[in-house]
Amino acid sequence: MNFKAISIFFLLLLLRVHFVKAQNTEELQVPILVVGGGASGVTAGLQASRLGVETLIIEETDWLGGMLTAAGVAAIDGNHQLPSGLWGEFRQKLYDYYGGANRVETGWVSNTLFEPVVGNKILKEMCANSPNLKILYHTTYTKVTKVANGWEVYAVNGAKKYMIHATILIDCTELGDIMAAAKADFFLGMDSRQRTGEIYAPEKSNDIVQDLTYVAILKDFGKGTDKTIAKPLGYNSALFEQSCSVADQAEKNNGLLACEKMITYGKLPNGKYMINWPNHGNDIYLNIVAKTPSERQKELEKAKNHTLSFIYYLQTALGFKNLGLSDEFGTKDNLPKIPYYRESRRLDGLVNLSVNYLEQPFSQEFPLYRTGGIVGDYNIDHHHLKNPEAPKIDFIKIKVPSYNVPLGALIPKNTSNLVVAEKSIAVSNIVAGATRLQPVVLGVGQAAGALAAVSILENKALNAVDIRQVQLILLKANAYLMPYIDVKTTDPFFMAVQKIGATGILKGKGNSYKWANQTWFYPDHSISEYDLLQGLKSYYPVMSNYQASGADLTIQEFAKMLHEINPALSEIAIQQKHAVLSDNKVMKRKHIAILIDALLNPFELSIDWFGNLK
Repeated sequence: MNFKAISIFFLLLLLRVHFVKAQNTEELQVPILVVGGGASGVTAGLQASRLGVETLIIEETDWLGGMLTAAGVAAIDGNHQLPSGLWGEFRQKLYDYYGGANRVETGWVSNTLFEPVVGNKILKEMCANSPNLKILYHTTYTKVTKVANGWEVYAVNGAKKYMIHATILIDCTELGDIMAAAKADFFLGMDSRQRTGEIYAPEKSNDIVQDLTYVAILKDFGKGTDKTIAKPLGYNSALFEQSCSVADQAEKNNGLLACEKMITYGKLPNGKYMINWPNHGNDIYLNIVAKTPSERQKELEKAKNHTLSFIYYLQTALGFKNLGLSDEFGTKDNLPKIPYYRESRRLDGLVNLSVNYLEQPFSQEFPLYRTGGIVGDYNIDHHHLKNPEAPKIDFIKIKVPSYNVPLGALIPKNTSNLVVAEKSIAVSNIVAGATRLQPVVLGVGQAAGALAAVSILENKALNAVDIRQVQLILLKANAYLMPYIDVKTTDPFFMAVQKIGATGILKGKGNSYKWANQTWFYPDHSISEYDLLQGLKSYYPVMSNYQASGADLTIQEFAKMLHEINPALSEIAIQQKHAVLSDNKVMKRKHIAILIDALLNPFELSIDWFGNLK
């Protein structure tokens, strides 16, 4: 760069600084900026800051938690037996607050229900204990600009203006607004069968998204009280007449739900009720993703009015006059601060996850399961009843086991210094019906924070970070890489099983089960010589000509295999190590995992974003 060019550069810099000061704009500089303090925004901020990286969250409301608090969806869907990472930490704090696990099993839709105001309080306390984390509430971004070393994000808080310089930007908005503003490639609506290779997908793509809901939290004010609200504009009772007559689609030979059961679906502690009822209830179809903020707010008045109409129906036609709107949120209308969006834009990522990888993770073209950092077990659940133009797909009948989400699904193909979280990760429209649930989104945020922090700490581009390093950080934070239901974080072999499971040398067995799908590792089962050999071959070509039988693996045969891979490993020494664990000659899977991890450590071998060994 010549002298003239340098002079022009500094002149432009001075002019820009002068402009910023003239506009009463405060400049901030942070390594990581999280836009959106929702479910993933909180966990992204917590994880990154706990790794020692200064992180800033900007949030439009004065609450944290997004859909599970500010939107009122305070009944957790799924992952009851997979309390991964910060989701498990948050749940334990709910147990501590209410007095145990049984005190939050108040409604039949979930094992964990809580008052939104309590969830917000807990999340704020968790963030307050992280010294590297700062939060600006009532702050909305207005402009995003890519610069050489990251991003410049303009934001406002009333009359207060900010220009925030960030190296890495994490999109935790409800609808993927940041990645759209950053010009990252994305998809919206239903994918075509040709694009994803999913036999369940429609022939042609469309822009149809799931129904959204303005949830309501009602409170029981006692027998004899009348909390009936004013009759909403355009009230039509016919819309809700079948709300008590809906069967559970995941159950066989089910009966109809009575009105009392419909009400207690989302019963919360302390006499409160979450009203988030899909069938003939308060779901509504509004495709507002691509609209401006002001256009969205105008459309969302329809959703609010629809929910108030349903509440009026519950109070008048069904006789629940004693149930009135709780002042939970401190809003003028006593409705949540934000709606419950079930679907947003979806990133075109380094890796795009289709339902085929959920159904049969170990038999696909790429071993994406090796790159996982987020787990889920909920069914593929889509809400399309309020849009007659939506293609008729019986999503409930798409059966999958529990699953993991590859870390590459959080990183754009064509945009640097950006991580995408919340419901906007790179999954197909069908898969989004499972990854949209609260524990998965909490895990997405935690993984996003870990990815961003490693990028900063290692001074590497996001697409160049070591996947295994990120996964190891998540494991140390009690997060699951593999969705193994029978290996808990408290088990002494948890780390080894997760690491060896993430190599595929030992694989679990999946099972589709009602609303809580499963994958089992079977830590106390034996394994055949042949099955272990197949796993070892995938990592160690030297085993390609090794001969093994279908007999149960013994410690003697196991020692021979490991010696074949690494002749420096003494067969006698291996047997002695096993003797410390067990005196049984036939080996258990958990002991195999422990010894492979300790003696070969295949987890340390680098993999690419598709799970292939480098």
